[in-house]
Amino acid sequence: MKCSQAFLLVGLIYSQLCHSVQTKLEGPYLGQKPPSLIPQAFAPGIVSTKGWEYGGVFTPDMKEFYFLRESKADKKQEFVVFQFKNNNWHESIVSPRRGQPFISPDGKIMHLGKRFKHRTATGWSDIKSLGPEFDELPIMRLTSSINGTYVFDDADREGNGILRYSRLVKGQREAPKPLSKEINTGTWNAHPFIAADESFIMWDGVREGGYGNSDIYISFKQSDGSWGAAINLGENVNTAQWEAAAGITPDGKYLFFSRNTGSEKHPNIDIFWVDAKVIENLRLKL
Repeated sequence: MKCSQAFLLVGLIYSQLCHSVQTKLEGPYLGQKPPSLIPQAFAPGIVSTKGWEYGGVFTPDMKEFYFLRESKADKKQEFVVFQFKNNNWHESIVSPRRGQPFISPDGKIMHLGKRFKHRTATGWSDIKSLGPEFDELPIMRLTSSINGTYVFDDADREGNGILRYSRLVKGQREAPKPLSKEINTGTWNAHPFIAADESFIMWDGVREGGYGNSDIYISFKQSDGSWGAAINLGENVNTAQWEAAAGITPDGKYLFFSRNTGSEKHPNIDIFWVDAKVIENLRLKL
């Protein structure tokens, strides 16, 4: 081997080793620096890239992060997980897309729209149906509270969808009902999130007075059990582009959502996060 070739080989190995060190993921939240009250793309170049990434959620122990993305190989949507093992985060592909993931507050159920999986001793069960009351509904996202209340979308492709809920009453699942007009106003209402303690609901939709495309809204539960007026999360979270699929991390510290950082013709959907104080700041203004 010539000297120049040897130096080239050593340089390539050194470059690869440096790259490995730079991309090593250690610590909470995939090793990312937490954001302030200004949203930041989550894990740039790792989760949020020049592509389509959507709907990120952590498990309650904060050791698994699930999201959807478009495969660079065939442009099909795939279900991805980062798992914290041996003090490092490891990426793997779970399957092709099977609905939008949400983990129940107790960590025992992975909701996937109208379907779900149970947590087992070895991982997750096969996909199961929620039952006939839900099978015919075009559910994109379903979230649940500690008490087992479901909140989910029932949307068509013309923007006429509404948000519904279903409670557990004496151990029995009640038939889905529409949420109040405070929430079901405007168009494209979808991708709801109910707080674990049922103190608020977030969703995205298009309303008068919004910032352009789909914005994220919140409604706080009132002392009489009703839902308060919809509040736009404001110009730091919402833009003239599309924001959707908001949710709070299980530790209550951060708000995650998806945003189109491209254009309508050439979208680039990324996952963003921001300090959850943005919600408490809105509550304090009421």
